[in-house]
Amino acid sequence: HKRIFKIIKGLWVFAMEEMYVYKNQKKLRWGYTTGTCGTAASMAAALMLLGQKRVGQVKVSTPKGLDLDLEIEEIRFTKEQAVCAVRKDSGDDPDVTNGIAIYSRVSFRDDKPETEGYIWENEVIRLHLTAGEGVGIVTKPGLACEVGKPAINPVPREMIFTHVERACRQYGFQGSLHIEIFIPQGIEISKKTFNPRMGIKGGISLLGTSGMVEPMSEKALTDTIQLELHQKHVAGLKSMILTPGNYGESFLRDELNVNLDYAVKCSNFIGDSLDMAVQENIEEVLLVGHGGKLIKLAAGVMNTHSSVADGRMETLAAWGGACGAGPELIREILESVTVDQGLKLLETVPGLREKVMEQVVRRAWEHLTLRAGESMKVECILFTNERGILGMSPGAMDMLKRILAQDMTKLD
Repeated sequence: HKRIFKIIKGLWVFAMEEMYVYKNQKKLRWGYTTGTCGTAASMAAALMLLGQKRVGQVKVSTPKGLDLDLEIEEIRFTKEQAVCAVRKDSGDDPDVTNGIAIYSRVSFRDDKPETEGYIWENEVIRLHLTAGEGVGIVTKPGLACEVGKPAINPVPREMIFTHVERACRQYGFQGSLHIEIFIPQGIEISKKTFNPRMGIKGGISLLGTSGMVEPMSEKALTDTIQLELHQKHVAGLKSMILTPGNYGESFLRDELNVNLDYAVKCSNFIGDSLDMAVQENIEEVLLVGHGGKLIKLAAGVMNTHSSVADGRMETLAAWGGACGAGPELIREILESVTVDQGLKLLETVPGLREKVMEQVVRRAWEHLTLRAGESMKVECILFTNERGILGMSPGAMDMLKRILAQDMTKLD
């Protein structure tokens, strides 16, 4: 049985090299997280410090159940400390951290206070994990890490401690080790992430719940949305704004004079974001978005990505016909490529665009209200850059006033 187990385990390791997922008819390769990289670097550094010999590869066990053999780079060690790095491989996921080096320094000397970082200990071993250059520090409540602590999430933290403790046992070490994770490119890369917005300053995070990166995974995006909703609710906001993307943020800021601290970017995940807002016990949500995307809501489409569903022209054409458009105009709308084209066609009949948008917004609001349920109130505003506000639900402006009247000093 032991022999069979070893064979199966070996196949898991081999499987990582050929681990793929198919999405939209594309074969995409899996990768591994910053947390896994930090774990491998820390284990290798501990092995080199304690064994005083070069380690070129280590085996890391991930929470997903896969064992990875990872290459070690930038190796330096003395009798007092060891430093090395593991390069992040995101597979075929478009991750801004892909290719960067995650470093770990393991030493006998602990030159940072215990309050700065995380402690793990048993009867004979004490490990102190801290952050160096390029690893962010948490500045706002609501995250998985305490305010003032390094942004090393619980799962990567546990992985690092487990694997360094394993290295200690291998050499029979008893005593204390200091582990410092640092990422030289972290400060610059953090500017391209959600970290500054969520209160992680000075670098990126060590993330991951499975140790692996699934390419084109929606979960990473929805987790970020839920985290931001949670943070704002913890800070005291009971009402807030959802907007799908950059167009919505620009419209809120430039046209409605709204501080974006009141808003959460929800991408295409309208329905999921409403579900998460309900779970967070948020009382009111105002959805503000470009008509080219939110018009799909009138057809009950709650994930507005073009690969999931469309129905924009069908919605405009159907309501155009219901409000008086003739067969030829309906056909032209159906053949339009963009919502702006469809709106322009509606405007060839005086007052028709306004009538259609009134019905579209009403139907979108009904679908949003149904999805939100009885515990949360929801309103919506649809706009385009060219035409401004196309329509809004009955209580939208009153809700906006209530949102803006909230105290946001805790969000600073």
